[in-house]
Amino acid sequence: MGTGLGVLDLAADFFLVAAAAGCLYLLLAAYLVLTFRVQGKTQPLDPVPVTVLVPLCGAEPDLEVRLRALCRQDYAGPVQIICGVRSATDPAIDAVTAVAGECEDGRIDLQIDSRTYGCNLKISNLINMARHARHDTLVLVDSDIEVGPEFLADVVGELQKPGVGAVTNLYRGVAGSNVWSYFATAALNAHFLPDAIVALRLKLAQPCFGASIALTRKTLQQIGGFQAFADQIWDDYAIGQAVRRLGLNVAIAPAAVVHLCCAQSGGELFASELRAARTARSIAPIGQAGRMVVYPFALSLIAALLGAGAPAAVLAVAALGARALMTRCFVRRFGGPTHSSVLLAFGELVVFAAFIAGWFGPDVIWRGNRYRLVSEIPATDSQ
Repeated sequence: MGTGLGVLDLAADFFLVAAAAGCLYLLLAAYLVLTFRVQGKTQPLDPVPVTVLVPLCGAEPDLEVRLRALCRQDYAGPVQIICGVRSATDPAIDAVTAVAGECEDGRIDLQIDSRTYGCNLKISNLINMARHARHDTLVLVDSDIEVGPEFLADVVGELQKPGVGAVTNLYRGVAGSNVWSYFATAALNAHFLPDAIVALRLKLAQPCFGASIALTRKTLQQIGGFQAFADQIWDDYAIGQAVRRLGLNVAIAPAAVVHLCCAQSGGELFASELRAARTARSIAPIGQAGRMVVYPFALSLIAALLGAGAPAAVLAVAALGARALMTRCFVRRFGGPTHSSVLLAFGELVVFAAFIAGWFGPDVIWRGNRYRLVSEIPATDSQ
């Protein structure tokens, strides 16, 4: 009996220490987020012709708004926008048709092609669209991403810098029309993006975000084309790794774009977080294990359940305060809504539960399809 109590005390102390470390991490994250800056364009922009590829799948709220934003770019060069679907009955076609009718220059093309080349249907869509690209500078934009008027000028300017092979954007969340989308937004803005910035500032990671990726046709060919990633669920990470294997950098564009969070249920929200956790585990298991300390509120609750009492309660309050401070720094730096303490607390518990579940099982759900993750990222031909 005494030995059992001793083990519980040791476990409680462990989680108390981890929670305290997590609070310090959040304070560091607050500082790094608030002082985060991406160097702007330092050379004159050459407004080369650009093809924007937008893979679509199904009806999404406010899709027309996001497509109009792509059409209304403050960019001097020719712009072709290709929207791709895999079925002639896809409801996204209505939004494309409506916006295309508003563009007098006919810059939006709709491509319908059901051909499949691997398990990643988004990549299959991109392969089919890329055949119709008229220009050699390619910009990939997810359908749930809204961009500002300087978006193309920013990413093309970065891409034209010496040594840059691809350009990506940080992104913050904005909620849809239901309560679960607010929880998803809090999870993104209070966890994903701050953690990504910490990793960037401390040089712990070199991300490439699927929200938007810009690269030239030549670079794409050198890394094997989109076909090389047809069986990769983490295609954005794999593309970034392939570009770096060429000896080129993946640059971060100056401005963050906006991601529409539109989770329709608690199950959909958790499935999304679980997919992110299992993907991170399959890419870098050691780094993912070290992320346990970034959930100090959840860790303090575990300590309380193990009998830590008042110290756990104090740490729980401190963790929520540190998370709130970090979130305020995020809002000041990137804009967007503030989040209540209740939302932050619930959001951390959801993300932490997904973090734990991410270690058990290889399967993820993506757009209604089940996939099994493997750890290997295939090498691509760089010749």
